[in-house]
Amino acid sequence: MKKYLLLILALGLVQIGCKKNDDVVAPNEEAMENPKEEEEQIEEPQEEVNVVVQDFMWQTMNLYYLWQAEVPNLADSIFPTSDADEAAYVEFLSSEPDPGDFFTNKLLFSEDRFSGYSENYKDLTNFLAGVSKSNGLEFGLSLYGSGDDVLGFVYYIVEGSDASTKDIKRGDIFVGVNGVSLNLDNYQELLFGDSDTYTLNMVDIVDNTLVPNGKEITLTKEEGLVENPILVTNIIEEGAQKIGYLMYNQFVGGSGEQLNEVFADFKAQGVTDLVLDLRYNLGGSGYTAALLASLVYDTDESNVFYKDKYNAKIEAQLEPADFLNYFRSTTGTAFGNSDMPLNNLNLNKVYVLATDNTASASELVMVGLEPYIDVVHIGTTTVGKNQGSNTFVDDPENGNFYSPDRESEINPDNQWAIQPIIVTAENADGFSDYSNGLVPDIEFQEDITNLGVLGDPNEPMLARALAEINGSSTKRGFEVYMPVNLVSGSKLSNPLASKLIIDKTPETLKESIKAGIKE
Repeated sequence: MKKYLLLILALGLVQIGCKKNDDVVAPNEEAMENPKEEEEQIEEPQEEVNVVVQDFMWQTMNLYYLWQAEVPNLADSIFPTSDADEAAYVEFLSSEPDPGDFFTNKLLFSEDRFSGYSENYKDLTNFLAGVSKSNGLEFGLSLYGSGDDVLGFVYYIVEGSDASTKDIKRGDIFVGVNGVSLNLDNYQELLFGDSDTYTLNMVDIVDNTLVPNGKEITLTKEEGLVENPILVTNIIEEGAQKIGYLMYNQFVGGSGEQLNEVFADFKAQGVTDLVLDLRYNLGGSGYTAALLASLVYDTDESNVFYKDKYNAKIEAQLEPADFLNYFRSTTGTAFGNSDMPLNNLNLNKVYVLATDNTASASELVMVGLEPYIDVVHIGTTTVGKNQGSNTFVDDPENGNFYSPDRESEINPDNQWAIQPIIVTAENADGFSDYSNGLVPDIEFQEDITNLGVLGDPNEPMLARALAEINGSSTKRGFEVYMPVNLVSGSKLSNPLASKLIIDKTPETLKESIKAGIKE
């Protein structure tokens, strides 16, 4: 790693192209008299390709990528060990002039669904912290009818957003954008294209049929929208039972204190059961996942929450303790937390609402708790992301790990960031085989015709959980008239949305990097 970037920085820009008639020919008298007969001097323009970004990407992926051994282009032999090898290395880096294409086409394992990149690390780190450019409308997209028609249905509205000022709410349905009907071929461009403003064409449901109502909602995306990941909390009393309900929508690093306050209230009011609603939670910080699991179960820091499995190169440099992530007794000091004792409920069972919008850190909470308590999964099969990633930037002295305290050390000529998969997560029992998703204990689909009010005991999915808690599942029907046939959604449109962020970097690994892994 000591040699990192010295080669490319020394070379600067790689020039691609050649000249015709490079030899200079002295004009003769005949040519002077007949200029048309003079041989034309034709010079093709030279294309300059800056491969600093590609070098950063290759070096990082070669070291950390979970599937490094399965990708021929990431073989150690590609990196030059002598001056004679440098030209071949540079030629390889410049084979894809666009860094994004280089990352996708040259470095990714064929089965990798989740690694990604950003041209500006700030955009990525803001996104991971729950700050984004958004209109605040969170929605799903579902097929309907017998063809490729698509409808959108509103999950919820982010507080303080543009959508929160408009006449639109959970359960509302749209079938067009800017007067164009949505289908499989155009929804990406219409909803997630370059335009920051679009108008939704709304419909009503009458006798389970979509009927245009003439209503139009215009929404505009705004920079810097911060979503509170704790959308709804409630305590529902049924007989002698007090049932806590928490809808948590993203494992944001700085939300640990808020979660602890919610559980303090649950504990103070004598909550006996818990419904944890992760149906729209695509993941986030592994550190915060450990906090939430500890709040549900126990704060014994000798209990393993999950284990990391790295590639062979990394594992050879680690100590056994470096692979282990434990339950926690306090909020800790990461992400600005104040190291407060956790208000855990010490439950022996938890009811989790999880769907095909549930991934990564959410799945980890479910899997990580299973060796210790009964996890009752109500909903549909989850996304299936049993892997974790980290954010890397061009900061060789820190092993390219992103640290907000070291932004001044990031190469000013390279602001790209990559978010590659670097670990497989397994629970204390060694279980990690859920790449196809976690199958529910109780199958239950959301009904587009009846999404209900989140946190209300009559909201169908919550009502199903309450029926299970009370043993009264036969007291009411749970018919679904228009089940979700999910195509995409406001969160799923971003390939980096499904995430488990590995917040802990083993110190032995950092020391190895600083000592120079690549000499």
